[in-house]
Amino acid sequence: MTLAERKIIHIDADCFYAAIEMRDNPALRDRPLAIGGSSERRSVLSTANYSARSYGVRSAMPVAVAKRLCPDLLILPGCMEKYRLASQQMHGIFKQYTHLIEPLSLDEAYLDVTQSTQCQGSATLMADRIRRQILSTVGITVSAGIATNKFIAKVASDWNKPDGLTLVTPEQQADFVAAIPVKCIFGIGKVAQQKLAELGVYYCADLQKVEFSVLQKRFGSMAFRLSQLALGIDERPVQTSRERKSISVEHTFAEDLTGIEPCLNVLPKLIDALQKRMAGRGYEARLSKYYLKLKFDDFKQTTIEQPIQKKLSTAVFAELLQQAHSRSKRPVRLIGVGYRLSNVMSSQLLLPF
Repeated sequence: MTLAERKIIHIDADCFYAAIEMRDNPALRDRPLAIGGSSERRSVLSTANYSARSYGVRSAMPVAVAKRLCPDLLILPGCMEKYRLASQQMHGIFKQYTHLIEPLSLDEAYLDVTQSTQCQGSATLMADRIRRQILSTVGITVSAGIATNKFIAKVASDWNKPDGLTLVTPEQQADFVAAIPVKCIFGIGKVAQQKLAELGVYYCADLQKVEFSVLQKRFGSMAFRLSQLALGIDERPVQTSRERKSISVEHTFAEDLTGIEPCLNVLPKLIDALQKRMAGRGYEARLSKYYLKLKFDDFKQTTIEQPIQKKLSTAVFAELLQQAHSRSKRPVRLIGVGYRLSNVMSSQLLLPF
C-alpha cells in the first residue's frame, strides 16, 4: 500500500460541550451559549455554540471579554461526566469500522479505514454512516474530512462545519491544498502568521513558492515541515497509543500578582499540586527538564526551561520564576509549572502541553 492509497477520516464534533447541553435542554438551542467559569474568577471558555460565535465569541477567550462581545451570552459550568460518556459512545461507533483510532480529544479523532471492509471499503460511505449513527445515538452532529493523510483530513473536516462532510480525493488534493490558509497548519500561531505575511504568504499556494533556504532562515527546524505540508505531504500514521511529553499544573489568579514576591509566595502550592499529579504515575524516571510559564496582565506569555541535572530540586522553579518575571516585570495573571518528559516512544504521537 502506498501513502496515496490510504483512507483517513477525521471526525470532529461541532461545538461539542455546548452541543451536549443543547441536546439535553432544547430551549438553549436558539440562544448564545458557552461553557466556562465565572467572569469574576477570570476563567476562559471551553467552547461556544454557533450563535455565540456569530458575535465573535471563541473558545479559549476570557469570559469577561466574551460577555462584552455578547452581553446575553449564557455561560454554563459544564459537566465532564456527560461529555466523557458521549465521547465513549462516539468511540464505540468508531470501533465498528476500524480499530486504528487516534483520539485527539474527547470529541475529535483520526480513523484509518484503509483496510476496512465496511461499506464496500468506501471511506466516504463510512464517514457518512458514522455521522448519522452519532446523531441518532449521541444526539449531536459531527463533521468529517476524508483524505489520504491526517493533515488534509483534519483541514477538510473543518471545511464545511457544522454538520459537514468533505472528501478530498487524490485527484483533488493539489488544488485543495493550494487553497488552504497557512493559519490552518498546526503550530502556525499569530507570530508565525506575521512572519509568513511578511513574505507574502497567506495560503499554501503562496508557501509552495518560497525558497526553502528562506523558510529555513525564518523558521529553522520547522521549515522542512512547513515545506512538506504546503505540498500536502504528511506521512504520519494513525497511532492508537499516545504518550505525554510533559506534566504540569497552572493557575489563573482572580487578581493580578504585582511584583515577584507574591508570585514566589504562591509557588509552593503549585509545586505541591504538581507533585500530587505525578504521584504513582511512574513519571520520575522520565523527567528531563523543569518547565515554567508566566502569563502577564497584557495576555503575553513567556516560558522557560532548564535541564534536570543529577538531583531533582523543586527550588529550581523559584529561580526560573525570577528569570521569567524579569522578562516583562508586569503584573502576572497566570503561573504554570511542570516537567518535560523524555520520549521513550519516539514513533508515537505526543500529547501537547
